[in-house]
Amino acid sequence: METGVAVARYARAAVTGSILSRPRSHAPSCPPSLSRSHRNGSHRTSSLFGQSLRVASKSSPGSSSVAGKSSLVTKCEIGDSLEEFLNKATPDKNLIRLLVCMGEAVRTISFKVRTASCGGTACVNTFGDEQLAVDVLADKLLFEALQYSHFCKYACSEEVPEQQDMGGPVEGGFSVAFDPLDGSSIVDTNFTVGTIFGVWPGDKLTGVTGRDQVAAGMGIYGPRTTYVIALKDAPGTHEFLLLDDGKWQHVKDTTSIGEGKMFSPGNLRATFDNPDYDKLINYYIKEKYTLRYTGGMVPDVNQIIVKEKGIFTNVTSPSTKAKLRLLFEVAPLGLLIEKAGGYSSDGTKSVLDKVITALDERTQVAYGSKNEIIRFEETLYGSSRLKAGAPVGAAA
Repeated sequence: METGVAVARYARAAVTGSILSRPRSHAPSCPPSLSRSHRNGSHRTSSLFGQSLRVASKSSPGSSSVAGKSSLVTKCEIGDSLEEFLNKATPDKNLIRLLVCMGEAVRTISFKVRTASCGGTACVNTFGDEQLAVDVLADKLLFEALQYSHFCKYACSEEVPEQQDMGGPVEGGFSVAFDPLDGSSIVDTNFTVGTIFGVWPGDKLTGVTGRDQVAAGMGIYGPRTTYVIALKDAPGTHEFLLLDDGKWQHVKDTTSIGEGKMFSPGNLRATFDNPDYDKLINYYIKEKYTLRYTGGMVPDVNQIIVKEKGIFTNVTSPSTKAKLRLLFEVAPLGLLIEKAGGYSSDGTKSVLDKVITALDERTQVAYGSKNEIIRFEETLYGSSRLKAGAPVGAAA
């Protein structure tokens, strides 16, 4: 299949193909040709929107170790290719290959989103959500990418919510859950949409927590196409920009989320019969927070990482039940936010500490800076696990 062959070819260029047949311990390092074009420093002097890219990241060098493997020094550098970054960030060649394959799928989906018809189709998924043609296409591309990675054991998508055997190993392999095109209902308005995915070790997608993820990522399809990833054992959350030549270039790393008056309030209908949520929203308005809400979860959460401030909320009420799925959306974004230095909450605890008991499990959620999550928890539940003492803001 054409798309599958493209994914396989791209992955082999990033991680040498002999990984497929050799034991993990004998996986060779990436070939010299992988980063030859980057070694002359050309990317170190490139620019983005007229501004020179930084050579060194805000992250301080640290050490990262994976069970059974030697540790390595992780030093993120702005201007690195995706493959260069991953080879510095983790010794796990299997994970590198999987993330490169997902990056190739994101690149292809970006093109399809720009060119595909936005007309609805007659099909619906088992959750009853309408699927658009571009949803189905994105779903297909991601399953193909995972199959051609050769290191995915099971995959499950929001559109096909049953575990699919991708043929990879359990030992040294991964299971991946993804939302192929979050925000597909706003594709026709040309708003930003995106892909979300989480990577768990082995063959389990239930009975695990978001904190068990070894990596998470999202593709953002807007004026720019970006690929944002976080690895459990590497510091920070990292943004890669899709260049004209089809390559990914590291353009930003985020290690802290500061305080700032920017809010994205999801499910405002809940304010009708959830007085505490209504109180919180009124606090944002009274305190003159800037409203930055698109109706798409990916861009609304991504802006917290990029702007390094703000709060995203999606709260339930007696008449509006939880819509966001813990496995496909909430847990992966939780890892991205918390690795970036932010916090997440379901009202009482981090979403990364919630046990995923079913593929369709849903939850309310907030992502943001520490003080914003404290305010969220105190306003809705009277206290916060993050702070002892007097309540803040709207909860006072």
